[in-house]
Order: sequence, then structure tokens, then C-alpha cells
Amino acid sequence: MTQVLEALRPYLLPAARVVIAFLGLSLIAAAMIWIERKVLAHLQVRLGPMRVGPHGLLQPIADVVKLLLKEDIVPAGADRFIFLYAPVISVVAAFTPFALVPFASNDIAPDVNVGILLLIGISSLGIFGIILGGWASNSHYPLLGALRSTAQLVSYEVALGFAIVSVLLLSNTLSLRGIVEKQAELGIWFVFLQPVAFFILFVASLAETNRNPFDLPEAESELVAGFHTEYSGFRFSLFFMAEYTAMALASCVATMLFLGGWQRPFASIRALDFLDFGLPLLIFGLATVWFVKEIFHAVSPTHRAVLVVFAGLAAGLTGSLFVPGVMEAIGGVFWFLLKVFAFLFVFIWFRGTFPRYRFDQLMRLGWHFMIPVAIANVIFCALGLILAQRPGWNLEGGVWAGNAATLLVAILLAGRRRYERVV
Repeated sequence: MTQVLEALRPYLLPAARVVIAFLGLSLIAAAMIWIERKVLAHLQVRLGPMRVGPHGLLQPIADVVKLLLKEDIVPAGADRFIFLYAPVISVVAAFTPFALVPFASNDIAPDVNVGILLLIGISSLGIFGIILGGWASNSHYPLLGALRSTAQLVSYEVALGFAIVSVLLLSNTLSLRGIVEKQAELGIWFVFLQPVAFFILFVASLAETNRNPFDLPEAESELVAGFHTEYSGFRFSLFFMAEYTAMALASCVATMLFLGGWQRPFASIRALDFLDFGLPLLIFGLATVWFVKEIFHAVSPTHRAVLVVFAGLAAGLTGSLFVPGVMEAIGGVFWFLLKVFAFLFVFIWFRGTFPRYRFDQLMRLGWHFMIPVAIANVIFCALGLILAQRPGWNLEGGVWAGNAATLLVAILLAGRRRYERVV
């Protein structure tokens, strides 16, 4: 038995990380449904889910149970095999890239020397689930949604790729861990050196994940529900899980490439070291106080019991911060997830703020503006790095000169489009 354990030891920790990542992402996907409904409700001066549990906290569990119990219908004329397994392709393509994501400096995620290339390659396979699901449904609306999704992916994947190239020019590596460490070495996040690339990557991520204002593949006013119109029950929920997981992945990529990954904001400023302990304590402490306050306003014993559980979890997290070594172990993960959830909030905020594009506007934005600006940004970033090597120039000055030239190109392109509309 001892020999078996010794032989399995190299595989136990990676296996545990995979299980924890899968369960964590599944919980995040379920929680994001509740968070999105509550945030959108408050943006529209509503209450949102309030029935299942206090403040609707148990709504994700009710949604999961409902979807598991619903009948799994396959249309009579559908290609049964492809129809059944298309959602699985989207889920696998959304979850697999997280094996490469380093959530902290002490994370055991493999440091692949072409990590960002492999991550983008795997995540791009998710489109096959949408295409095959729409085609296999043997219905007009899902097929149109699948075709829209394909055109949208092709249009914005190019701009996203060029935005990533700008980061690679600054970091001189394709390793995800190397990109984060390069930002720590320079003492500045790449979002401050390449704000145009950050903007392009963020907009392209919205389009890649089919989120507002780019949710044309599932536009209910035109296509009923788009590519998943014919899906029901558990397989319908798989598409939703893939979408929210893809949102989390896009947020992780933006965090690693532009926001310093697991680093604290302004980590080089010693005067802000109190944030390493102070901000986690503030967040978990306020959560504990809020749950305890709500216990006294619970409308039923069930609600009170749920609030006691959540208050206990929040109090446990708060108390664990005082245990020696805990902050050193989880500090990187805390900052990484804080940035990721900030991105996810912006995804939801955009859904409640911006109207949906027409499809011709979507294509025009991608091909006539985003891609030319992204190409110009790569060219001027490279020229800025060359300029930074000359006497009297530094990295920030050279790169910002390139940013200024890129912004000039963007202004000229936007002005040209406005002139064409007038004419």
C-alpha cells in the first residue's frame, strides 16, 4: 500500500487541483446566475430573486434541481448523436484551459512556455459546440444563431490575437507565469503601458462570449433563443455553464495579461502594504456583519438557518486570516479572484446598460475599426520599444508614444465612418 501511495504521490496534488478547480468553477457559474439577476434587478430598481432562501441565496440550487428534473427533449429531425454531445464540447473547451491558469505564485499549475497560445487554442474550440448544436437541431433559428456565432468569432478573434501580441512584445514570453512576473519586474501593469490593447481585448472578450451588446447568436427578439432554442433541461444548462465559465476565463486572461495576475495593486509602494491584510479583513468582516444583521430580520426559521451557515462561513474566513501563514498562502489567490470578479461585474453591468448591436454594425465594428486599430497598435508598440532603446528615452515614454499614434489612427477611422454615414 505504501509503495502504491508513493507511486501516486506525483499525481495526487495535480488531481486535487483539477477537482478543486472544477468544483470552484461550477460554483462560480451557479453563483453568477444569481449575481447577474440581482445586479440587473438593482440596476433597474427591482429586488430580483427573493423567494428561495433569504434574498434568493438558494436560487442557484433551485435552478439546478429544476433543470435536472426537466425532460431532455430531442427534436424528431435532429442528428441525435451530435445534438446530445454538442453542449459537452462547449463545456470541455471552457473548463480545460483553467489547467494552465496560475492563480498565485505558489500555484502548481504547469508553466507551459507557450501557455497563452495553448490557452487561446483550446478555448477557441468551444465554438464547435455552438455550431454543431445549432446545425444538429434541424431548425432555422438555431442554425442562424450558429452561423452568427461563427462569423462573430472569426471577426473578433483576429483583433483579440493582435491585442495579445502587444503584450507578448512587452514581456518577451508566451508563458502565463512569465507575463505576470514581467509586470512585477517592471513594477507596472501592462494595462498602463498598453491601454488600447486592453480595450481591444475586453471588447473582443464580450463578443467571444456572446455577451451584450454582442449577444446576436441568441437574440430573443429575432431568433427565439438562438443556437440553443431546441435544447431543454440539463443540456440547456450545459450551454449556460459554458458561457459563464468562458466569461470567467476571459476575465482570468485579462487579469494575467494586463492587471498583474496575483499581484496586489501598486505592489512596489511599501506604504500600501497594509492592503495585503487589511482589504481581505475588511471584505470578509463586512460580509460577516451583514449576514449576522440579516439573521435578526429573517422571516422564517429556514431563512435564519441559511443565514447562520453563511455567517459562519464568512466568520471562519475572517478568523483564518489571523492564523500565521494563511495570508501568505491565499493572498495571491485573493487578489487574482478579486480582479476576476471585478471583470465579471463589468460583464453584467454592460448587459444592463447597452442595447444590442445590429449584425451589420457588429461586423463593421470588428472589421472596419477593431482589427485596423489592433494592427496599428502592434506596429506602433514595436516602434515604441525600438524608440525606448535610444538615448533619452525609457520604456514608458516609447510605448506611450506608440499609444498616441494608435489613438490617432483610431480617431481617423472613427471620423471616416462618421463622414461616410453623413454622405
